[in-house]
Amino acid sequence: MILPKEVERKLRRVLREQRQQAKLLTHALPPRAKVLLVGPPGSGKTMSTRALAGELRLPLFTILLDGLITKFMGETAAKLRLVFDAIRETRGVYLFDEFDAIGGQRTLMNDVGEIRRVLSSFLHFLEDAEPTSVIVAATNHPDLLDPALFRRFDDVIEYSLPTEELARKAFRSRLQGLDTSDVDWQSVVGAAKASSFADIVKACEDAAKEAILGDTDVVTTETLLRALEDRRGVRGRRAASRWRADPAALPIGPRGVSAETSLRRLSQ
Repeated sequence: MILPKEVERKLRRVLREQRQQAKLLTHALPPRAKVLLVGPPGSGKTMSTRALAGELRLPLFTILLDGLITKFMGETAAKLRLVFDAIRETRGVYLFDEFDAIGGQRTLMNDVGEIRRVLSSFLHFLEDAEPTSVIVAATNHPDLLDPALFRRFDDVIEYSLPTEELARKAFRSRLQGLDTSDVDWQSVVGAAKASSFADIVKACEDAAKEAILGDTDVVTTETLLRALEDRRGVRGRRAASRWRADPAALPIGPRGVSAETSLRRLSQ
C-alpha cells in the first residue's frame, strides 16, 4: 500500500499495541482498539482495514450500517447489541463502513428519533467494548459525525487524495513488470490530480490490460491518460445518477441495504 507517512505511522502503532496487548494489559494500559478512519472515497480506508486484519491474522467482519436502521423502535439497537456481543465473543477486526449512517450529529434538523437512540446505544457499546478486538469505523463525511464520537476512539486517522509524489509511486508500483520507460510521468501525474488511489489503481489496471491484450508489455502515456479520463467519466456519471435518483436525499439515513447476512454471520 502507498500511504502518507503519518497514516502509516498511526496504523503501525495500532499493530504494535495489538500484537503486544498482553504486555500493556499487565500494566493496566489498554491497547489501541477503536479507530476512526476519515477521508474521501478511494483514499485507502477499506484497504487499510483489510491490511490490519491480515497483519494481525484476524478475521475481518464488515457491518453494513445502512441496513441496521429500521422503523421499529428498539429493533436497531437490538441488532447493534448483537454486533457488539459478537465483538466480545469472537476476536477479529470489525469494520463499520459508511459510519455516518448512524454516527451523524444528534442535533441535525433532518435526524429522526430512532437514529438518535441508535447513536446513543453505539456510544455506550463502544465505551464498554473490550480492547481484544479491533473496531474500525470509516466515513467519507467526518463533518456529519456527532462530536461526541471522536473522543470515544483511540485514534482518528485522516486520509487524503494522493500528493504528486504518492501518485507517482502508486503508478510505478502498480505497473511494475511492464515497460513504462517512454511514459511522460509529468503529464500522467498532472492528469491524475484530484484522483483517488483507487482511481489510479484502476487506471493502471486498464492500461496494463490494453497492453497485454495487444501482445505487448509497453504501457504508453496516451493509454494511461485515456484510462484516467475514463475513470473521471465514471465518477461524474455515478454522482449525476445519485442526484437524479433522489435530488432531495438526506445525507443521513437508511439506504435500504440489508445487513441480515452480515448479522447472521456475526451471531454464529
